[in-house]
Amino acid sequence: QVHLVESGGGLVRPGGSLRLSCAHSGFTLENYAVGWFRQAPGKERELVARITSTGTSTNYADSVKGRFTISRDNAKSTVYLQMNRLKPEDTAIYYCKPLQFATWGQGTQVTVSS
Repeated sequence: QVHLVESGGGLVRPGGSLRLSCAHSGFTLENYAVGWFRQAPGKERELVARITSTGTSTNYADSVKGRFTISRDNAKSTVYLQMNRLKPEDTAIYYCKPLQFATWGQGTQVTVSS
């Protein structure tokens, strides 16, 4: 059974940083391209970053480009999202998921506020 667990969220001031981690069970993570998504209150869920299965290629939403970095350590079966220079508009619940999967985890809350 596929299970995804996001962690690393929290409350941070504008300009601060957080690193999110994506743990999993029930499948071999390194076989899949993975995306980090977010959903802000009253908005639709959006893809903010994605990485290929080998980690050789990444893509970012324009809103986070230059501030967020997605990476993966297939030896640890973990995907990360390093978020720098955070803004209040980055406040959302963040989710990770292989792009091909329909299953979602519970997400991790990121709140950017002074």
